[in-house]
Amino acid sequence: MADIPVVAAQRRDLRPMARVLARAFQHDPVMTWMVPDTAARERALPRMFATMIRHHYLRTGAPEVAGGEQPGAAALWDPPGKWQQTRLQELVMMPGFLRALGRNVGRAQQVMELMKAQHPEEPHWYLAVIGSDPTVRGAGYGHALMRSRLDRCDAEYCPAYLESSNPDNVPYYERFGFRVTGEIKVPDGPTLWPMWREPR
Repeated sequence: MADIPVVAAQRRDLRPMARVLARAFQHDPVMTWMVPDTAARERALPRMFATMIRHHYLRTGAPEVAGGEQPGAAALWDPPGKWQQTRLQELVMMPGFLRALGRNVGRAQQVMELMKAQHPEEPHWYLAVIGSDPTVRGAGYGHALMRSRLDRCDAEYCPAYLESSNPDNVPYYERFGFRVTGEIKVPDGPTLWPMWREPR
């Protein structure tokens, strides 16, 4: 596997990151439930991710991109104690979410509230989103992103947490030391798997 550069995301990376994550999550079970229409989902996801990145993640200084000037993958991390959006951030993001999701915004809010209710209180690094463009999937971009931040977690002796929205990805995260801690079931919708990793 060739070395894949991983760097902290900058404002110039906002749109490329949003596009990469939108393509990565186009067929994700949770996103498919949130926005069932395929064409609507193709329009919604880049806008949704751009809103999240612009108003929250770039402010944490924690997101990373892999692959140089044209990133092939991106990871949206929150540092310990910073995973909750402020009320002001939520208000600022709402117009962007409404434009992106339209009448499906209620489904997105339902998922977010269920995730918040089960979020651990112990300080940890939170991997909210990670995804690779389908054109480079399997080439090691996601692995490079995971190792970059998990090496830091280990150096800081800090746990990490994520929710897997796709059952097929659970074994992948387990290879990095994450373990399933339960289930988050959306009524009449999909299931997410919260996963916790102790530092090594």
